[in-house]
Amino acid sequence: MQRYLALDALRGLTIALMILVNTPGSWEFVYAPLLHASWHGITPTDLVFPFFLFIVGSAMYFAFKKQDYILDIDAGIKIIKRGIIMFLIGLALNAYPFTSSIESLRIMGVLQRIGIAYIFAAFIVLTLKRQQMLVLSCLILVAYHFILTLAGDGAYRLEMNIVREFDLFILGAEHMYSGFGVAFDPEGLLSTLPSIVSVLFGFEVTRLISQCENKQQSLVKLLQLGVIAIGLGLMLDVFIPINKALWTSAYVIYTTGFACLVLALFVYLIDLKRIEKPMTPLFIYGTNPLFIYVLSWVWVASYGLFHVGEQGLHQYMFAGLATFLPEKLASFVFALSHVVLFGWMSKWLYERKIFIKI
Repeated sequence: MQRYLALDALRGLTIALMILVNTPGSWEFVYAPLLHASWHGITPTDLVFPFFLFIVGSAMYFAFKKQDYILDIDAGIKIIKRGIIMFLIGLALNAYPFTSSIESLRIMGVLQRIGIAYIFAAFIVLTLKRQQMLVLSCLILVAYHFILTLAGDGAYRLEMNIVREFDLFILGAEHMYSGFGVAFDPEGLLSTLPSIVSVLFGFEVTRLISQCENKQQSLVKLLQLGVIAIGLGLMLDVFIPINKALWTSAYVIYTTGFACLVLALFVYLIDLKRIEKPMTPLFIYGTNPLFIYVLSWVWVASYGLFHVGEQGLHQYMFAGLATFLPEKLASFVFALSHVVLFGWMSKWLYERKIFIKI
């Protein structure tokens, strides 16, 4: 089995990008590529979360390889326990800094979706053969599309889609994200279904390239998969809009294609051309991905606990940058400084061989 440094670089890049897009100096001043698409369509930011799920599937391939893909009671309990812990950590992040009432606590989120998708994807790859897994992945995407069409003309509208109606029924409006102007959760329960496929595709792509005879062959495979998936996603976009908030089937395929192309680029640069030293920060960034993501969230959320005069610490620091930089650039520099900060923290942990896992 071949080991790819490119996968480690992709993991580090994904974590760094998540911090970059999640930590602007001000949400009022953000460059367009660092914002999610308002509804249909896609921006570079909309690639980050599916990349995260892709690398979850990739890591799953190597983790389960150590146990020969055997599912027993102990393995099953460990999978469920890990997924639940991720869900609870995400829930705690939503509650932090614990100044809001539990009646308005948002239940779903990034880690909650990862936890759920991880559990289902793990059991699928440990119980089904390769072809069965791929068939099931396709069936999930097809079934999800038809579930959405049950809403008729409102299938892909913000106010009327069945994803929103399902989450309203199960979670309640007060426990959902409200950033769209109405209660709608982009990491809701029903839309987590196709995100399982994003994990499965990450697993399968990693298995495919790991079983190639050499890395040149894996590069060709990744390029082929990437072009085919992006092309298929664009064709499907004609009647199934590429939509991150709904996590549409076209979105799953399209973003997987981009993950393959970015991975192909890293395979070419790192595993074939041996350009490793410039990529070292990415390797290190990816060594404690979950911990660094959680730490970045808590760190930035903690700014709200401190004030400088009448300004919160976050606003104060941004305002300081904005005194000599244009607002959007100041907001970007603020975010980039946090990428550097948590990169340094990753390096500190890495040098001391501290790897925090659940």
